[in-house]
Amino acid sequence: MKTSVGVCLVFSLALVGLGSAIKCYSCKDYSGTCSKIGNCYYDDACLSVYERGGDIHRQCIKYSECDHSTIAQKFPKIASFTFSCCASDLCNTGTMSLASHSVVGILVSLAFFWCCIL
Repeated sequence: MKTSVGVCLVFSLALVGLGSAIKCYSCKDYSGTCSKIGNCYYDDACLSVYERGGDIHRQCIKYSECDHSTIAQKFPKIASFTFSCCASDLCNTGTMSLASHSVVGILVSLAFFWCCIL
């Protein structure tokens, strides 16, 4: 019985961050000192678009739209760019964050589960 309660707790805690909305930096800058924060929707990711000239555009975007052709349509005035999408709070600071809410939730719940067993 104790094991089944622990397993349920692990899965419950792992799913805590899956349905929540994230926050992303939202600005266009050259220096990388963006401080404006936007609240995204639950199915959004944080986008960073790097122009060839050095400007960086940061904003929320639907995660399903994180592909080159869709971003090119959203930024038609930018001829050459690279981009990155990420899915954790304020991860579009310039380097892509590998940790997301779900990964952190899984790690915390696994640690909690092992503590309950021992």
